Amino acid sequence: MYVLMIGDIVGRAGRRAAKENIPELCKEFGIDFVIANGENAAGGNGLTQEVALELFSYGIDVLTMGNHVWNKKEIFNFISKETRVIRPANFPPGVPGQGLNVFKTRQGEPIGVLNLSGRIFMSDNLDCPFRKADELLKRLQNLARVLVVDFHAEATSEKIALSWYLAGRVSAVCGTHTHVQTADERILPGGTAYISDVGMTGPRDSVIGVKKELAIDKFLTQLPKRFEVAPGLYQFNAALIEIDEENGEAKRIERIMNNE
Repeated sequence: MYVLMIGDIVGRAGRRAAKENIPELCKEFGIDFVIANGENAAGGNGLTQEVALELFSYGIDVLTMGNHVWNKKEIFNFISKETRVIRPANFPPGVPGQGLNVFKTRQGEPIGVLNLSGRIFMSDNLDCPFRKADELLKRLQNLARVLVVDFHAEATSEKIALSWYLAGRVSAVCGTHTHVQTADERILPGGTAYISDVGMTGPRDSVIGVKKELAIDKFLTQLPKRFEVAPGLYQFNAALIEIDEENGEAKRIERIMNNE
């Protein structure tokens, strides 16, 4: 089984990159399932139903989210109904939507997708992602052997720690959020694929998706700035993961970086 995990889609450029790259990659590698982080897909900040449906039309099967999940008020109207959009599972009880779901690949094989958020430099008000993972993995014992985790977190140490904590229990732990692709992909003992951050699918000539002049000015002046998504060329960041569907163990993980 081949799973494509796409790094944070940012704005119009990111959506265009998804449209132009996903079909070709699916054809080239025989992709069975596509996951993408979509928390910045609508105007660089949040997700709307219209944008979600647009991304699904390009071949994305599931959109994971993160700390910007609630930035568009519209999401409250559809996230509980749209099973293909999942938000971090360790949000407090009572929050709309779900953080885990089981889907079918193009070959009809079950695959579980779990979304978690880190707490270091993020929010202390979230439940522990380690304990939440323990809790939710029990639900999957008889539902799916293949499980991919999107860990939306700031601190590399927290991401690495969770990957070792889940090693041998999930198929892959893919970090998102920092918008910078890391070069530490590997297969951990027990067959768990890992990468600290899949990267960003969005404006190439930017500061993690933002117009570079706005970001630079904020650093120079320390004054508040209303960030805007940068225009121009795109980059497409993803990870290709080969998984044995019989036992759920990852066999290979490969970084993908395509520029316009």
